[in-house]
Amino acid sequence: MIELRQAALEILAITDAQIKVGRVSQLFDEYQAQRITLNSLEVLSERNLDLPGRPIKPELIPPLQVPKRRMDTVEGRVSLLHSLVHIEFNAINLALDAIWRFSDMPQQYYEDWLKVAKEESYHFTIMNEYIQLFGFTYGDFPAHNSLWEMVERTKDAVIARMALVPRTMEARGLDAVPMIRDRFKQIKEARAVEILEIILRDEVGHVAIGNHWFNFLCVKESLSPISAYRDLAKKYCAPKLRGPFNMEARRRAGFSEDELSLLGV
Repeated sequence: MIELRQAALEILAITDAQIKVGRVSQLFDEYQAQRITLNSLEVLSERNLDLPGRPIKPELIPPLQVPKRRMDTVEGRVSLLHSLVHIEFNAINLALDAIWRFSDMPQQYYEDWLKVAKEESYHFTIMNEYIQLFGFTYGDFPAHNSLWEMVERTKDAVIARMALVPRTMEARGLDAVPMIRDRFKQIKEARAVEILEIILRDEVGHVAIGNHWFNFLCVKESLSPISAYRDLAKKYCAPKLRGPFNMEARRRAGFSEDELSLLGV
C-alpha cells in the first residue's frame, strides 16, 4: 500500500506542473478513502532527488529584478496574476515538503498539510486557467524564489518551518491579496476578483495551520511563542515584516493580540 509521506516526496520531485497538481489531488482523494497509510516515525531521505521538481520556466531572478507590473495593459495585469500563480506552485511544494521532511508529528499535522497541498493545487489551477484566457500560461514571466528559499533554510527544524514559512512568508499574502483584489475591482475584472477572494479565504486557514503547529511545538518545548519567534527569525534571517497589515485576517488566522501588537516593531 502507498505511504503518504513517501508519496509526498515523490510528487515533490515531479517537474511538470500539471502532472504534479493531478497527483496531489489523487493523493488527497486516496488518503480520504483510506487507501493510503501513514508512517510518521520513519526518517525519509531525499536520495539525491533534485528538489523541488519544477518546470524549466519561469526563469527565477532576484526579487529586485522582477519587472514592475502595470495595471494599464493586459500583459501588465497578467504578469501580476502570474506572480500569484508562481506563489501557489511554490506553496504546493512547501506543503509536500512539510509532509515528507518532518517525522514524529501527530497524524493531524500530516493531514493538515495534505489539505493545504490540495487547496494550493486548486488555486494554481484556477489562476493559471484564468491567465490562459489572455494567451499566457505559467512560466511566461520571470519570477523570484523567496518563498522556497525560506523553505530551504528551515529544513532542519519543524518549529522553524512553522514559524517562518506559513506564519511569516505566507502571512504576507493576507496583507497583499486584498490590495491586489481591490485593483482588479476597480477595473471590473470580476473573475479575477472572485479567484482572489477564494485564495484569501483559504490562505487564512493555511496560516492558521502554521500557527496551530508552531504553538503546539512551543508548548511541547516549553517556549514562549513571542520570544521563540524572535529568536528563530534572527537565526534564520527572516525578512522584517512591513505594513500595512491585514489585522482582521491575521486575527482569524490565529495570531494573538500580543503578536499583532509587535508587528513592525
